[in-house]
Amino acid sequence: MTGKLPAMRLALLTFLALLAFAGNSLLCRLALAHTTIDAASFTTVRLVSGALVLWLLARLHYAKTAAVGQGNWLSALALFGYAAGFSFAYTQLDTGMGALILFGAVQATMIGYGIWRGERLALWQWLGLGLALLGLAVLLWPGDAGASLPAALLMLAAGMAWGLYSLRGKGAGHPLQVTAGNFVLAVPMALLLSLVFFANARFDVIGLCYALLSGILTSGVGYAIWYSVLPQLTASSAATLQLSVPLLAAVAGILLLQEPVTVRLVLAALAICFGITLVIFAKGRPT
Repeated sequence: MTGKLPAMRLALLTFLALLAFAGNSLLCRLALAHTTIDAASFTTVRLVSGALVLWLLARLHYAKTAAVGQGNWLSALALFGYAAGFSFAYTQLDTGMGALILFGAVQATMIGYGIWRGERLALWQWLGLGLALLGLAVLLWPGDAGASLPAALLMLAAGMAWGLYSLRGKGAGHPLQVTAGNFVLAVPMALLLSLVFFANARFDVIGLCYALLSGILTSGVGYAIWYSVLPQLTASSAATLQLSVPLLAAVAGILLLQEPVTVRLVLAALAICFGITLVIFAKGRPT
């Protein structure tokens, strides 16, 4: 998509992209908690269908480009690690809790990489980072209202993988084209995963539909929409808007899946989202 979008259309497309990202959590939890499809099969169907849609969209968008869908194996491995960890974690995590852990891990990974590369944080940014990490700790702390530790660790790993994928994607070329290529390269890994877990493979029509929706709509089309609006958003605006994703996912889980609203979840959501907001908006302020 070229040219500057009208404000109303930009707002609508941005909202649709954020809904798609939140929808990934909802569809995955719906499939793995309410149908018989297994996590490995869900991952494979999601990546294969997402790869097909993104490849087709890239072909249409870059019709005059000789090479369409250029990715690399390390980025594809990070993408696969995110998708697999995400699916297996959602066999035990509620929608909102999983989305919060994922989002917190993604942001912490990217911020941590910046610090490792020598980026200096202002005092308020350090406080924000500490608050966000405290929010993650609240979710992971043992107790009746806490997350299953193995599932939470899987989601943390998924978030770190997505953070790495996002960092590697900066300046890698046309985002849609590169994402399509990485999805295509991740397909053999997903097929290998399904082969490893073949004995546990289970399918039903509804679960398969959820996986296809996740791959085609909330992954393929969602990423395509996001990359079409991203050039017209400032970095801080894009980061701030993404704060809404785990909150949208949590609300969807509460309204559609009757998931419980706990004090722990609310406190963790406030800590993570407010902490990341501090990191974003305190940038450049003196310590």
